[in-house]
Amino acid sequence: MRIKRIQKKGITPFQVLVSYYFIAIATSFLLLRLPGVHQEGVHVAYLDSLFLAVSAVSVTGLTTINISETYSVFGQAIILLILQLGAIGIMSLGTFVWLLVGKKIGMRERQLIMIDHNQYNLAGVVQLIREIAKILFLIEALGAIILSLHFKRYFETWEESFIHGIFTSVSATTNGGFDITGISLQQYHLDYFVQFVTMVLIVLGAIGFPVLIEVKTYLKNKNPGFRFSLFTKITTTTYGILFVVGAFVILLIESFQSFKGMKWHEALFSAMYHSISTRSAGLTTYDVRTFSEATDIFMSFLMFIGASPSSVGGGIRTTTFAIAILFLITYANGRDEIQIFGREIHFIDVFRSFVVIILALFMVLLATMILLITEPHATAMQIVFEITSAFGTCGMSLGITEDLSTAGKVVIMILMFIGRVGLISFLYTLGGKSQKLKYRYPKERVIIG
Repeated sequence: MRIKRIQKKGITPFQVLVSYYFIAIATSFLLLRLPGVHQEGVHVAYLDSLFLAVSAVSVTGLTTINISETYSVFGQAIILLILQLGAIGIMSLGTFVWLLVGKKIGMRERQLIMIDHNQYNLAGVVQLIREIAKILFLIEALGAIILSLHFKRYFETWEESFIHGIFTSVSATTNGGFDITGISLQQYHLDYFVQFVTMVLIVLGAIGFPVLIEVKTYLKNKNPGFRFSLFTKITTTTYGILFVVGAFVILLIESFQSFKGMKWHEALFSAMYHSISTRSAGLTTYDVRTFSEATDIFMSFLMFIGASPSSVGGGIRTTTFAIAILFLITYANGRDEIQIFGREIHFIDVFRSFVVIILALFMVLLATMILLITEPHATAMQIVFEITSAFGTCGMSLGITEDLSTAGKVVIMILMFIGRVGLISFLYTLGGKSQKLKYRYPKERVIIG
């Protein structure tokens, strides 16, 4: 009944969902202005607090201020809370709270959850939220314990070790990209254990919650007849290929640049780590400002693709990229149907993929043109890197975030927000209520190419 009332008012579920994210940002902004959030004597401008709120809700990691020098332990805890809100999703977290207090989940809430997690039907969405919450919190807890115990060798007290362990685990799992060291994870450049653990956490957060749920079901039941979904097969295959290709290209280029003189294992881990982190995490173990422009362009491409659907990451998403490539291969071979893993891809998914890619390219181009005007102190490469990082909710930067003008900060905030809610939801929000045409025109061919 509530859905019908909303539809009668001309408000779509997509617009409701986006409005909830606006409310989440406003709430996060207020939390970041509470007494005791900042360190003593530190003043933060309202725009910088808003920028951080948007970045945390969108689990991006870009920030105009140094968190370690600005926020108290209480403030850092607030940031972690906002990261959880952004990672699980507004409707997911709300549903989890409703379940804890015994509230009935209505049809309207189920529909909003479906949209928030890119699902195609209402069946099982509440169970999906239960599984997502349990899996995410379990991963974060295990990561926090492992890292806290290991960090004792770096810090004098257990308190410091646990604070850094918890923050790093949550930041990596949610792909938030924030740090309380001031230099990301660069102090662990030669600590391959920390790098391996955080890489695993990043992958688990970005691979997609449906994938983790399917893997859990497979391991729990051990049913020989179990069949992974097409989504899981495409997602994991694409993610794996992009990781291998990304690591290889970064290693190949930087072997003649910033990695020159490094030991082979040091260069290999640096390449692997940044191949994974560019997918949406943003944590770095090496100063990316020393990378060549060729690597910067390639990493911008990886950030543009981003993570998987129904994960903590942004970008156009891995399945969008995969379907576009499969379509090009299929068309080049003279076929009409995209076939993979014994299945055929629906035409509507191909259509949606190219809509997302075209809209994303247009947004990146427009944002680049604006920032080239408003940020004369930055190079074109720095601006493109910053924009793709914001859109892919990655959080890496070539060092221009703190120096952005007011207009530049607003543009980056818009990109981070759109990257989190998703381009499809954003497009439907602008489009309003969908209507079926009551008539059709004759079809006619148009010369292409």
